[in-house]
Amino acid sequence: MSAARVVLVVIQALCNHFACTPPNPTPSKGRYHTNEMYILQIAPLIFKCHQFIAWGCAVFEVLFYLRTTVPISSPAPFATSIVCLPAQPNVRLTPFFVIGVLAVLLGAYIRLDCFRALGQMFTFDLTVHPDHKLVTSRFYAYVRHPAYTGSLLLVFGLAFSHLTRGSWMTECGPLRPTGSAIVVWAAWWLWTFCVGISRADAEDRQMRKLFTDEWELYAADVQWWFFPGLI
Repeated sequence: MSAARVVLVVIQALCNHFACTPPNPTPSKGRYHTNEMYILQIAPLIFKCHQFIAWGCAVFEVLFYLRTTVPISSPAPFATSIVCLPAQPNVRLTPFFVIGVLAVLLGAYIRLDCFRALGQMFTFDLTVHPDHKLVTSRFYAYVRHPAYTGSLLLVFGLAFSHLTRGSWMTECGPLRPTGSAIVVWAAWWLWTFCVGISRADAEDRQMRKLFTDEWELYAADVQWWFFPGLI
């Protein structure tokens, strides 16, 4: 395992942490999208899970690197086996891992820019701010829901980095069995996409009520939700 992977996995966890930290608390009034299935309303909780997963993977990869590079015999073999069960794992820097790190960096940049663009209006639960306005600049000039674009990139990046061969999760951790990582990846992506669709539709309907003609002009000019030309 290379030191470059260790550095990149920590940078990735930091970027994911900032992108998944609410910039503002949810106000006591003004919430909507509260009548949907509970599984579609727990995005704030899932962001905390993202942070836990990213930091957990980073910690174990750092510990594995130290175990393989620092020639110190462990006084507790059981603790060493927790870091990595197989005798000869192949945790390494791979093209998929690098792609995943770049995706998380881009996703974090997009989300943090959305935090700045919306200011006090950006909350993880869907809410209407007393001084709500329609933001159409920065990334909002290209897609109507760029924060979800960033979220999808975070999921894509974390999956490519930690659910492919060469990662701690698939070489040492709980996803060693063949096919298990694919199942987790598919379920994770499907849930994230469904939540994004549900929230984007709810936001569009709410903004149409608030801004009527201004919204119609904006929606006609910016037709895509997440990725221009795709969806």
